[in-house]
Amino acid sequence: MKFAIFMNPQIPGSGFAAEANARSKRPIGRDVRAYQDLLREVRDIAVHADRIGFDALMLTEHHFHSEGFEFSVNPLMVLADLAARTERILLAPLGLVLPAWDPIRAAEDVALLDQFCQGRLRLGVARGYQSRWANVLGQRWSSQAARSDGSASDDRNFDVFGELLKIMKLAWTQETLRYKSDILDYEVPSPYSGIEGWPAQEWTRTFGAPGELDGEGRVQRVSVVPRPYQDPHPELWQPFTISDRSVRRCAQEDILPWMFTPIPGEHRKKAELYRDEAARHGRDYRLGEHTGVLKIVGMAPTKDEAIATYGTKMHRDFASFFGSFGYLEVLRTQEDDARRPISPDKGDFRRMAEVQLALIGGPDDVKRGIEATLAEIPDLEWFGLFMQGQQGVLPTDTVKRNLEMFAEKVIPEFRD
Repeated sequence: MKFAIFMNPQIPGSGFAAEANARSKRPIGRDVRAYQDLLREVRDIAVHADRIGFDALMLTEHHFHSEGFEFSVNPLMVLADLAARTERILLAPLGLVLPAWDPIRAAEDVALLDQFCQGRLRLGVARGYQSRWANVLGQRWSSQAARSDGSASDDRNFDVFGELLKIMKLAWTQETLRYKSDILDYEVPSPYSGIEGWPAQEWTRTFGAPGELDGEGRVQRVSVVPRPYQDPHPELWQPFTISDRSVRRCAQEDILPWMFTPIPGEHRKKAELYRDEAARHGRDYRLGEHTGVLKIVGMAPTKDEAIATYGTKMHRDFASFFGSFGYLEVLRTQEDDARRPISPDKGDFRRMAEVQLALIGGPDDVKRGIEATLAEIPDLEWFGLFMQGQQGVLPTDTVKRNLEMFAEKVIPEFRD
């Protein structure tokens, strides 16, 4: 098994743990000094994770977060900064929200980062679920936030995501690109009949890719450069794969799914669906191979210390922010009324631990939690530590010490 840390970069002091500070600097997301504090923490944790043996560092993409929470407006740029500061750890935007991007611009930027880090990039791709920004940045494609409800807007988002990913792959794998989409108002070149009047025809015919120009000097194809460092492109990951159709598409496209589904039995069901669909496309994976599971991990030398450290800090931000997007449903048990949504007051660390969304305790407690996951998915390839309630909430030294404890006491037990 390999181990990753997953950060939603948070401006220090922007949550309920430091409510007075967040109010006094409102909107803290536009406070320059506060943002510099975020960068220092993220850099410090990333370098430490690289040194102590974690395999990957994952960051989100979110926009317009004036509140300072989930503050990662461009994970490619942040990871480019971290690539220069780290040596071996894999770097993964989890994920790049494709309906908010131009596919060729995204393909270029991804290839550039892959070149910078010489193949340490793993590319997470996502559909985007937050309407405040996904609707704004997706308007070019008439795409709105994914709702995973089978509605017309959800279907549109699903189709847009798939088409943009297709165009990106073409840009990476073909020396020159010519494409007209049936799903999007998008064509390469534009106009598709050819771009007239290219002044540097002689230069392009001598040094450019064959076929870029036709006999009359019109641009008929474009060459997207640079190509990725990895051939044909970085391995693709997708967060957080819950719906069956997303799991199937991951299997069809050979995308590694990251799952955030703590309900007992659900991990195995999704992993089996992924394995079986992948086999239909000629890829024979063991149950859990090419699959990741994400859990909140709050670790300290003893369980009492872990509860004291994380218990009051972890859940309130999660329940108040993520809960409003429906994430509290992952805390549902058989005792809950199926007709009612989960109340935010149930989103505490006790319920998180009960449904194994969170592993809170000493090293032995965390190891037992991982073993329970492996009982469901015996060949699980990736385990991710969701750093909810840590970076931006706890002192950086505390975060680093606890990651170091995980690396020393837990990781060796589960390495291949």
